[in-house]
Amino acid sequence: MNQLKVVGNQEWCRFNHLGIPAIKARIDSGAKTSSIQATDITPYKKNRENWVRFNIQPLTENRSISIECEAKVVGNRIVKSSSGIPEKRYVIKSYVTMGDDSWEIELTLADRDNMEFKMLLGRQAMENRMIVNPSDEFVLGKISPEEIDQMYKSFVLTKSGLKIAVLASNPELYSNKRLMEAGRARGHEMVFLNVQQCYMKLDTATPEIRYRGGNVINDFDAVIPRIKTSMTFYGCALLRMFKTLGTYCLNEAESISSSRDKLFSSQLFSKNDIHIPTTGFAKSPLDTKDLIHMVGGAPLIIKLLESTQGKGVVLAETNKAAESVINAFKSLNANILVQEFIREANGKDLRCFVVDGKVVAAIERTAAKGEFRANIHQGGSASIVKISPEEKKLALKSAKILNLPVAGVDLIRSNKGPLLLEVNSSPGLEGIENATGKDIAGTIIQAIEKKLKHNS
Repeated sequence: MNQLKVVGNQEWCRFNHLGIPAIKARIDSGAKTSSIQATDITPYKKNRENWVRFNIQPLTENRSISIECEAKVVGNRIVKSSSGIPEKRYVIKSYVTMGDDSWEIELTLADRDNMEFKMLLGRQAMENRMIVNPSDEFVLGKISPEEIDQMYKSFVLTKSGLKIAVLASNPELYSNKRLMEAGRARGHEMVFLNVQQCYMKLDTATPEIRYRGGNVINDFDAVIPRIKTSMTFYGCALLRMFKTLGTYCLNEAESISSSRDKLFSSQLFSKNDIHIPTTGFAKSPLDTKDLIHMVGGAPLIIKLLESTQGKGVVLAETNKAAESVINAFKSLNANILVQEFIREANGKDLRCFVVDGKVVAAIERTAAKGEFRANIHQGGSASIVKISPEEKKLALKSAKILNLPVAGVDLIRSNKGPLLLEVNSSPGLEGIENATGKDIAGTIIQAIEKKLKHNS
């Protein structure tokens, strides 16, 4: 025991082989495995061996610094995350230096963007070497902010592009990854911000937005919101704050809120001569029969106001079934819309992708077998399609009414002509990019450049 080195609950580490001069680690004897923050993980072969290339942002206080690393893969491991969810991770080996000692340890590559510490040192790496004093920290030596700046001086790039944030929840989603890639390819500094890890300081003198760990994030040129439905309220509050600080928001809070409120947006479309399927809304169960009759009777569509990606949308094939579903929803105090069913569409609809006042791509989506609604998320398919001038005009006008520079406009072909189904303020890129082969993410970045008068 006397030969064991005492360490605090957090210490500075160095990884010479990975090119990391300093990274703050949480010393956690309760965790078996050590892990380090890694994004953009790409496996590849080198001399017939499995290797992996990845990026590390070692400083919580400066997320613009990113180091590209590579290492040989020594295995894969199922590790429970801090939320208790098992996930598969790559395992590498590297020499770590703490104080005067260096030794080889195993590290799992994990996305620790939401964590306070970019590295965790587990008990396997500490065995027969050290003992933790949980009431102390930096026992092996402190590093001042000035020393950190000097260590990372060579990693700070002279700014030539814009600083753009993708405000979302999951950095691994196709759309978010593509926007990050497209921005970097055009020379911009791209930063992923988790909506839930941002918080605000409201005052007259120094209003601020901060990120987990206390990092002030007031210096973005633009924000691309990719806010999931459950985070609409808080995400829009953040967007209003970014706008107050002078940051350009590609789709503003008011526009996103309007698009997410299906009743309000339907009222706007009706007012502005945008043709939509006949739609009804009522609160009292006493009006159910007339509500069904008003939209032409069964079959009809019943949808929750907050439905997304086809969830919360029901086809009622008879009037009796429609009454049962509508009254069931109302008994739960759920707000619903009742909408006529366009039989002649035959399970197909159109997704028109609008960027900066232009339809940059369009696809036809076909419902999976047994489904009544076209939805790629539920097994549907997509193919490139040529839209008519009338459909193009309808898509552009719909996005303009909601003041959305970027929108996924869903139309349906009917015997009455094209009808608007809905306008999505955070449209996915995967289906439309794969079907059309177009670089939609790059087009979105170009729209930001144009708005901010930046020559890439």
